[in-house]
Amino acid sequence: MPSAEHLLSGLDPDQRVAATSLHGPVAIIAGAGSGKTRVITHRIAYAIHTGEHDARSSVAVTFTAKAAGEMTRRLRALAVPEVRVRTFHAAALRQLRHYYPQVLNRDLPEVTAVKAPLLGAAATGLSLPANAAALRDYASEIEWAKVNSIPPRDYCQAIDKARRQPPAGLPGPVMAEIFEEYERRKTAAGRIDFEDVLLLMVALLEARPEVAAHVRGGLRHITVDEYQDASPVQQRLLDAWLGDNDNLCVVGDPSQTIYSFAGADASLLTTFADRYPDATVVRLPSTYRCTPEITATANRVLAAGGEGLTLTSRQQSGPAVRVRGYADAAAEAGGVADQIADLLADGVAASDVAILMRLNALTEPFEEALSARGIGYQVSGGTGFFRRAEVRKALTVIRGAGVATAAGTDTAQGAADSLSQTVAALLAGLGWTPQPPLTAGASRDRWESLAALHAAAREFEASHPGATLRDFAAELTDRAERADAPDGAGVTLASLHSAKGAEWPVVFLVGLAEGVLPHSSATTAGDIAEERRLLYVGITRAAKRLVLTYSKARSAGGRERSPSRFLAAISEDVAASMAANRQTAKASGKRGRGAKARRCRNCGKPLDTGAEQALGRCRDCPGTVDVDLLERLRSWRRQAAEDLAAAKGKDREPAFMVARDETLEAIAEKRPTDLAALASIPGIGPSKLDDFGEAILEVVNEGLPVTQPD
Repeated sequence: MPSAEHLLSGLDPDQRVAATSLHGPVAIIAGAGSGKTRVITHRIAYAIHTGEHDARSSVAVTFTAKAAGEMTRRLRALAVPEVRVRTFHAAALRQLRHYYPQVLNRDLPEVTAVKAPLLGAAATGLSLPANAAALRDYASEIEWAKVNSIPPRDYCQAIDKARRQPPAGLPGPVMAEIFEEYERRKTAAGRIDFEDVLLLMVALLEARPEVAAHVRGGLRHITVDEYQDASPVQQRLLDAWLGDNDNLCVVGDPSQTIYSFAGADASLLTTFADRYPDATVVRLPSTYRCTPEITATANRVLAAGGEGLTLTSRQQSGPAVRVRGYADAAAEAGGVADQIADLLADGVAASDVAILMRLNALTEPFEEALSARGIGYQVSGGTGFFRRAEVRKALTVIRGAGVATAAGTDTAQGAADSLSQTVAALLAGLGWTPQPPLTAGASRDRWESLAALHAAAREFEASHPGATLRDFAAELTDRAERADAPDGAGVTLASLHSAKGAEWPVVFLVGLAEGVLPHSSATTAGDIAEERRLLYVGITRAAKRLVLTYSKARSAGGRERSPSRFLAAISEDVAASMAANRQTAKASGKRGRGAKARRCRNCGKPLDTGAEQALGRCRDCPGTVDVDLLERLRSWRRQAAEDLAAAKGKDREPAFMVARDETLEAIAEKRPTDLAALASIPGIGPSKLDDFGEAILEVVNEGLPVTQPD
């Protein structure tokens, strides 16, 4: 058994302060790679070995079963196996199973781990999409509402207040209907979900003093890991566990808050000292993971956003962080794969290398490039590209059309159609459109997967002139077979969200272009800040070598896009290029004043689609949307759609019948002050101007007098 003093050996001065702060509320702000888990476990063990805490009334709470298992293993190694380590849900469910039958004199309803069957029935009953992607989006939105203690009747008001867009482009009232119908069917089936577990246990503790007293007797010292990921309902549960007790230690890093979309509330950590004025706050700024070069890069990214704990590296110097741009996504994937091949030839293990990206849906070109070079890989936290349901279905359609066209029994590929046009038409039959959904989520992931197939068709068309649909189908089959070959341990491909908590000696951060990171669905300042933190999390996964890459277009000959705005804090070349593009756009705007905008005001590139012409910029370029105004416009549109439906005697009217999203964004950017200016915005034609013009201007001008056109 280690001595109490031995438990402190090997800790740096800041870590030692954290490990010996044993009484009252304590907040440990632990930077990336600062040895957080070591500090937590040594603090718990030190408190027990010195007799300051009782192991039987000590509990550590975290957010994943994996993290709980790792902490349990470490505490056993430190000779304190009695300490309980649970996730919030596991702890609440254990308590609920014990107290619910005693208090209510009936069995606890069955806990359903999967919402899809109930949601599928609810969506089908409402004549709404019930595909797998839609169901995942509905489930995520319901989970967000429930961890914020929002019932269906308050959903629309809550999203307006939170400036939150419902998933899959749904109007708020429709999402509220899905939510309400799901709850009704769940109750009728005699089931509860995991969010109900938390809510029911909170209700028991708040309503039954005798239950609260009994529970609190066994929870005298509570440690919460990854506290920046706590949701409001988890905080309510924590408060109910504590009562008047303030022996609470929370550990986390606000700079690694990347789950706000799911209900995480980092302000619980940043305002901890406000809620507990006597709190001890300890900061751990030393990173034992990242080289000074990687650490400096991470610091610059956060500093550009005006936030974050400044890290100090305790590692030896390593290679410079590199930023590389490529012509298109295929070239980017090939360039990254070539660099990995060189590293493997130099003796680096494939399992020591990771390729991290904003979305798992973007893995396809990297899977193909690695397979083509015989480099094994694994997709972490997701499914390999060719194993995804939407991709398998699309391949079946493309193969079938290819065979039929070759046999002359189908005209899928018309004489005047290019290969990529034909593939686009086939994908359209599966619900794909050239324009991405405006919101993130499973529907956007599905769109990205199908868009990757279209990009692959363009690449194949460019490299194989005259290729037929059947040729392309054969190429996809070959790629799928290579991807399904057993690879063993290999390079890790992972989304940034799934990479949190992991580390690799070598990391390639890819796809760092506007519209990808930050994601095009990030429209508010808070959204952009979270995207910046997501990049920070990715950077700090790298221990020794870091390469950041972007492509100037998705596919060969495709529309150009700008590198991520976040790279300007890292690369002088990127910063200079972005400044030059802005200057070009400004000059172009002056020359073209008075005519309809046909070039992006940011980068000066041509605007091909009506949506982009409405915005006056490329969809992927940064905008200057007045977020408050945009939310007011969306609220107005919802009401206008309801009024329009009532006037037509219908249950509902799609919001786009009033105004499309890109039109509202353009209004929120340009802020027209009179009807003439409003009429110049694409999407506002004569009928829209007559029906809604004055109402829109009232929203824009907040009641200021409306000027009529001459």
